Amino acid sequence: MAEGKTQIGNVTNFYSKISVAVVQLTAPVNVGDKILIKGDTTNFEQAIESMQIEHQNIPRAEASQSIGLKVKDRVRPGDVVYK
Repeated sequence: MAEGKTQIGNVTNFYSKISVAVVQLTAPVNVGDKILIKGDTTNFEQAIESMQIEHQNIPRAEASQSIGLKVKDRVRPGDVVYK
């Protein structure tokens, strides 16, 4: 668990060529939010610059949606996303 952070989802897939993580959300998230991605070998923070559902850019995603998220570093399925 990350101190003072709320879990908002889990990484389910990662496309290394385009550096995009697929995240299954458990809470709403907006473009511009700062997130932390944490796993056994993953640990970095970044702001959400863009996210997509079905290749369409969206400004906000709701809990239970699965989104594509541009990430600055490698992530792995099972990594936890915090806000």
